[in-house]
Amino acid sequence: MSAAFWIATLASGSSGNSIYAECPDGAVLIDAGISGRRIAERIESVGGHIDRVDAVIVTHEHADHAKSSGVISRRHGVPLVMTEGTYEGCRRIIRKVNGLRLFQTGMTLSLGGFRVHTSATPHDGNDPVALVLERDKLRCGVLTDLGHPFVELIELFPSLDAVLLESNYDPDMLEHGPYHENLKDRIRSDAGHISNEEAATLVRDHAGGRLQKVMLAHLSAINNTPLNAHACMETWAGSRIREQQIDLSVAPRHEPSAVLSVGPRT
Repeated sequence: MSAAFWIATLASGSSGNSIYAECPDGAVLIDAGISGRRIAERIESVGGHIDRVDAVIVTHEHADHAKSSGVISRRHGVPLVMTEGTYEGCRRIIRKVNGLRLFQTGMTLSLGGFRVHTSATPHDGNDPVALVLERDKLRCGVLTDLGHPFVELIELFPSLDAVLLESNYDPDMLEHGPYHENLKDRIRSDAGHISNEEAATLVRDHAGGRLQKVMLAHLSAINNTPLNAHACMETWAGSRIREQQIDLSVAPRHEPSAVLSVGPRT
């Protein structure tokens, strides 16, 4: 059996986030935190097309996830999908849209050929969500801006075949870096971001036997490096990664990632 779907990041980090996922029946765009032009160009560069997008799912209202969602909606006639809290938080920056669908956290949506499962996260937004894309019983988590490793996250982790997982900061780099103490406290708080060690612990302790691919995402430009995030995962979860032959990668900040094909384990 060939892959049920594929997914790629178009940008990943506090300067902008966007993710494209495609299956035989359509596609979805998750977040639009870089310019509409770049989103369309980068979708093409990974082998997709903006005209296949059935909806833009906005996970929360912060500008690095939402700022170009209105542009994409108006320019390409694509509806926006988000919680009411997220809409209230970003309606001024997205302005008019070509269709709006509001959902309640915890709902499962049918979009672009996917079943999209939504879960609340404790990140500091109005009503932020984590997502799991499912097709043909294969599941990929889009798990960033998590706050901390909360119970529901730990419970869903064993069900994943692939995951885009936040690995935002190196604690030592954050502690000795240039940020003001208030910002450091926000990042480390239960409503901030998860660290390299927390991401690695999730994989080590909670990955199921079906997990095949892990892409680390939403790395801080100041308080982390791709090398640090990758090395921490190898150090803390290396035995699990080798045992299951998990493909480990890191999402680039300013360019598209490699494509992750999500299919049955061979």
